[in-house]
Amino acid sequence: MEPDNQMWVREFILFGLSSDRDIQVSLFVLFLIMYLVTVLGNLLIVLLIILDSRLHSPMYFFLTNLSLVDVSYATSIVPQLLVHFLSDHKAIAFVSCAAQLFFSLALGGIEFVLLAVMAYDRYVAVRDPLRYSVIMHAGLCTKLAVISWVSGSMNSLLHTAITFQLPMCTNKTVDHVSCEILAVVRLACVDTSSNEIIIMISSIVLLMIPFFLVLLSYIQIISTILKIQSGEGKRKAFHTCTSHLTVVALCYGMAIFTYIQPRSSPSVLQEKLISLFYAVLTPMLNPMIYSLRNKEVKGAWQKLLGRFSRLTSKLASG
Repeated sequence: MEPDNQMWVREFILFGLSSDRDIQVSLFVLFLIMYLVTVLGNLLIVLLIILDSRLHSPMYFFLTNLSLVDVSYATSIVPQLLVHFLSDHKAIAFVSCAAQLFFSLALGGIEFVLLAVMAYDRYVAVRDPLRYSVIMHAGLCTKLAVISWVSGSMNSLLHTAITFQLPMCTNKTVDHVSCEILAVVRLACVDTSSNEIIIMISSIVLLMIPFFLVLLSYIQIISTILKIQSGEGKRKAFHTCTSHLTVVALCYGMAIFTYIQPRSSPSVLQEKLISLFYAVLTPMLNPMIYSLRNKEVKGAWQKLLGRFSRLTSKLASG
């Protein structure tokens, strides 16, 4: 085998979800609507946090980061998916495929670490509320956010470099909706056992360690809540964590199911659906979860809508 056989592959062909034209048009409309809702919802959350001084706290600083990660993750996959729904030649250039894999892996890793950081933030808020602002000061919050972005990006850079050094020969058909790492690794015409081991190790480091930190934080949170005497105090303390806990269940649940056991993973169709759930549905649901279950966010929405209503009334009367 020639060492540079992989250079024969200048582009990849993505199978996508369906070859039926009518189904593809319907999927285009569905995913376009979901993508627009995702972008609008997450950017509105960011705008709301910036405009409302009551939301200038560590919790909402991390929520801003989470919203930016979600909209970026969806953008790394969905626009290409939409183009392919309406295209006959569903190709993606080698460099574009590598870039898509890098950004999707990086943003996914960043989200895992961010969720662990947010769990620690909730732990401090429940465990030591009087010293919360002192412990979660601006410097610490910035450092934790930087650690999240850097760790996810470095992990993705390692995987992308290793994956695209594999000799692909002339095999260029990716049976997936995007350049997902396991789907690309399967194209290699060499033994990929070492790559699968690296994926497993990376999953443990960047997925399971944050996951166990989340579990540890919530064990401490529940232990603290149980010690609270009043029922109202318990409900209030638990309510501050429900939105984050819901998002954690969605994100970690799907990721663990997909990546921890690559050899015994679900069928290709199931992999596609799981990938789409994580790339499209979860980023769309996150702002809704935080809006519907968080009194402070709902209050900020009402305040913003009230301002908008008064402004439109003045313009109409003037």
